[in-house]
Amino acid sequence: MLQTFAPSTMTSFVRRYRSPMRIIALGDSLIYGFGDSVGGGWVERLRKHFGHPLYNLGIRGSRVAHVDHRLEQELRRRGKWFYCLSDLIILSVGVHDSPRVGRRYGRTLTNFYVFQSQLANLLDKTKQLAPVVFVGMIPVDEGKMPFLDCLYYNYADQYRYKEATRLACQVRRIPYLDTFDFWMKRGEDWLRSRLCPDGFHPNVKGYETLLEDILNWEPFNQLFN
Repeated sequence: MLQTFAPSTMTSFVRRYRSPMRIIALGDSLIYGFGDSVGGGWVERLRKHFGHPLYNLGIRGSRVAHVDHRLEQELRRRGKWFYCLSDLIILSVGVHDSPRVGRRYGRTLTNFYVFQSQLANLLDKTKQLAPVVFVGMIPVDEGKMPFLDCLYYNYADQYRYKEATRLACQVRRIPYLDTFDFWMKRGEDWLRSRLCPDGFHPNVKGYETLLEDILNWEPFNQLFN
């Protein structure tokens, strides 16, 4: 198990005066950039925009438990200093925990209360290593479900899981970008124009929009000023 680790004064000093910044992005396909054949996803677009080293550790289909396990493996392989000397950890995960399995009213892939416990563990763990921000899930197109012929994503469950994430981040003072609400408020026609034919992953225009939302997000900009 990962032991509690508080960055030392020297770590903070090195992080503050080392240039350029080093950023680590952990999560699912939204981090990976699946669906963006032009720009490689918003994380790759962000790397090109800022020019800072940005490690994309996103893997398609990842749930919170997967990201937590992968972080443990990365810590053993790279060592804690790889993370503690990073200026920022970006998290984006949770949507793959929320679908109903097999039928529209089946069980959720990850039990909601188990999800809350796993998420709390992941947030507490990453916050010990470096500053953290969380980019929330985007809405799916319910009309295109089921995804992969067996996963029924829906707005109600997405909202429930993203709200649990937002509140968990709020308690820990981790900035949370509520992309679900932002995109829902723009209307269903607008939303569909930003999604791939699968109704789940952003398309090129979707990733362009996501990057714009992140670059216009005040808590994120403050980290670079």
